Order: sequence, then structure tokens, then C-alpha cells
Amino acid sequence: MFSYTTNIWNATSRTTWTKVVCGFLSVLGLALQHSLAAGADQSSPKVNVLFIISDDLTSTALSCYGNRVCQTPNIDSLAAQGTRFTRAYCQGTYCGPSRASFMSGYYPHATGVLDYTNPRPAIGDRATWSQHFLQHGYYAARVSKIFHMGVPIGIEEGSDGADDPDSWVERFNSQGPEWRAAGEGETLEGNPDGKKPVVGGNTFVVVEADGDDLAHSDGRTAAKAVELIAQHRHEPFFIAVGFVRPHVPFVAPKPYFEPFLPYDRLVLPEKVLGDWDDIPPAGINYKTSKNMQMDERRQRKAIGGYYASVAYMDAQVGKLLNALKENDLEDNTIVIFTSDHGYHLGEHDFWAKVSLHEESAKVPLIVKVPGKSPAVCESLTELLDLYPTTASLCGLEVPSRLQGKDISAMLDDPKYVVRNTAFSVSAQAGGFLLRDDRWAYIQYAEDASEGIELFDMQTDPLQLTNLAEHPAHKTRVAGFQQQLEEKLSEVRHNDLDRQ
Repeated sequence: MFSYTTNIWNATSRTTWTKVVCGFLSVLGLALQHSLAAGADQSSPKVNVLFIISDDLTSTALSCYGNRVCQTPNIDSLAAQGTRFTRAYCQGTYCGPSRASFMSGYYPHATGVLDYTNPRPAIGDRATWSQHFLQHGYYAARVSKIFHMGVPIGIEEGSDGADDPDSWVERFNSQGPEWRAAGEGETLEGNPDGKKPVVGGNTFVVVEADGDDLAHSDGRTAAKAVELIAQHRHEPFFIAVGFVRPHVPFVAPKPYFEPFLPYDRLVLPEKVLGDWDDIPPAGINYKTSKNMQMDERRQRKAIGGYYASVAYMDAQVGKLLNALKENDLEDNTIVIFTSDHGYHLGEHDFWAKVSLHEESAKVPLIVKVPGKSPAVCESLTELLDLYPTTASLCGLEVPSRLQGKDISAMLDDPKYVVRNTAFSVSAQAGGFLLRDDRWAYIQYAEDASEGIELFDMQTDPLQLTNLAEHPAHKTRVAGFQQQLEEKLSEVRHNDLDRQ
């Protein structure tokens, strides 16, 4: 190097050499700046989001939430690495309102989506959750059901249902044979009039199906999601994966049923004499052992079919987690696992969703963020909080209009409190839920004309004794009614009327 510059010096005048050196240093400086900038980009790339949602999943069916019969090793593994929330609540206790809510960033009564429609007419050009990421340079795609779809009927027909095309770059449906799958099947519920049992997509049907994972919708969903993760590993992505199981019909390949056979060894929730006596008629769920005409044999088989469907879904979750590992994305991807709402499995003799009781309103929620320590968080949270929280964690602007709250601080300190109450609704039941640290208050109709329920969740976690009419709780009930009135006013006070 020294010899080279000496030769240059001998061959060039001092003035010319000065210009050469200055020019060289200038170019070198620019190159160094670009190099540092590139290094900074590489050291702090945009964080990916993998959002996984299971349909109709109660947290009590997961072994990481305490189930000793239904084992879910893949979801357990995610929980062991992330934050497992024990008191997360949906904003609508059936599919359509819940999904429209967390995807739009608004409560159901803000958008008016209390059925199975899309929130786009109400939110106008405001960005949905995935669309917000899309507008910030992310690849955004969904596989299967994220917004409401006619699952499993609509998926089988290839319909996008109430999906929102503006929320995605690409979207994929996963067809499957559902209740028509080859194998051993049985319809568990009968018509109320006692005629021939019905079959169909929203019916309690159990099918111990032939074929492997890929013969059914969720196996195909996992395969497509794995493919997308590999294809887009070099760019920031928001990939949403919707598994349809354990939504009825309870269909899974036969091996997933084996741990739950014979069905007669499965334990049903305790039957409490007079359990319905203090529940308002509006609070009796739309599916019960009585109106579905399910005897105890069928009830046990329903639980076995549900657990088999959960086990099948868990295996598909494992494929997604493995894809992140194989593509070196574990340290650069936020993984969220949840459900759109909970599910009754015979508690109070209730089945399915819609109810505002704990089994239906509470959801499993696991959030794994690179660099965050594993934790269990018992603070109240809502699915509505996922939109602002992920935006914050990924360094994106958090729209102030959102009705959810940023709970990222809870990932550093699981005792941190963001919400004093959680709020959920059921238009089918005409009811509202306010859940605070100790109490669950349920009101049917805005004027409470259809009844109220109050449960002390510390002493009565199974919600067996309705305290709403007890004189000792008159002041507490009045306080909750005032809170509910204020909450509904707050929810409806939004910017959706200003385009």
C-alpha cells in the first residue's frame, strides 16, 4: 500500500494528488455510510407476525391450561416460550362479531357487526389490523378463516364469506370433506321434535376419518402456511392462519381419536340439581343437552370428538412453529395463538358458544415475542388489544382511533394492569358481560329487562350461584349497571360517523 501511494505521489502533482485523495475519501465516506445503514437494517429488521387462530376453542381443552386428558404439546411449547394469558376475553361470543371486532379494531357495537357480516361498510377506508401492516411494507396474507367464513360449509364451497379483500395481498381457502369424510361417523344431536337426526356443518357430528392430515381442511391450511413462511422469509410478513377445528363437525384422522377411546371413560362436568333455576331464560344457552337430545353416552362422545379435533389442530400448529425454526425466523417473529371465543363442553348442561358465561367468553391467548421472557399473566385483556399491541411491538404507528389497548407492557411485567374490566357481548342472547378482577356481571337487554347475573369468581369460579338478586349485592349490581351504561356510551362514541 505504501509503495503504491509513493508511486502515485511521484507521478502526480501535489494539487492533483490532493484532489484525488479528497475524492477518494469522499467516496469512501459515502460507502461507509451506506454500509453502516445496511448493517443497521440487518441488525434491526422489521419483526414478522404469525397470527394463529383456532375456531371454537376453550382454553380448558389445552394441557398448558390444565387439561390432563387432552394433550397439546405444540401449543404447550409455544406457551413455555411466550406469555400465557389466563384472563383474556373475546368481544363477541360467536364467530362473526368477534372476528370483525379484533380485525377492525372496534367493539361490535361500534361497527354494528353483531352478525356474520364484514366491518368494511362501517369502517370505510380505515385500516384493519393486517391492512395496517400491509400499509407499512408488510406482505399480508390469510390462510383459511380469519374474518368470518361459512366454515365449514363455506370453505367446502370455496366461498370467501365475509372476508375483506383489502386486508390481504393474498388469501387462500382450504377445502375439506368435513362431515362427508370417509370413516366412522355419528350424528350426536337430534331434532327437537324427535325426528331423524340432522347432519351438516353446524351440527354435533363425530367422524373418525380415514386419510392423513392433508385429507382435511386444517392439514391443507398448515401446508399452505408453511409454504408462505418459506416463500416470504426474506421480507416482513403478517401471515394469519385460521384453523377450523375444533368447530363442529368434530372431524379428524382416526389416530387422533385413540387417546380418548373408549369414550365411556371420559368424565362429564358435574350436573348440579337446579342449576338453571337462578339463570334468566335469556341466559340458557341455545344448545343444551336437553334440546339436542344428547344422552350421557353421546355427551361423552362429543367431548372425545372435540378433544380429537383439538389434538389434530395442535399438530398443525406444530408444523407452523417448525417452519419458523427451519427458516431461521424464530428470533424475528411474533407468534400469537388464540381462539375467536370459548366453548361449553357440558358445563351447566350447555354446549357450544353464544353464552356469556366464563367457558364461552374467555379465550386462550399466548403471545411469544422475541427477546421477552416466558411468563403467565393473570391481568385482564381483550382480543381487541392485539391490533394496537402488535403495531407497538413492531414499531409501527398505533392509530389513536383504535378501541383496543396496547398491552405490550404486560409482556415485560405480567402483573402490569391495563384494564380494570373486560367487556363482551352476545347479540343472540341479547346480553353483555363485564368481568373485573373478582366479579362477573351479565345483563340481558340494555335496560336489564331480560334479567341479570352476578358471580363471585373467587368463591364460585364455576358460576353456580347467581347473586344478582341478593340484597347484600344491590349496590354492587347498581354499580355494574352504571359501568355498563358508560361502557356502551364509550363504545358507541367513535369516529366511524366521520369519513
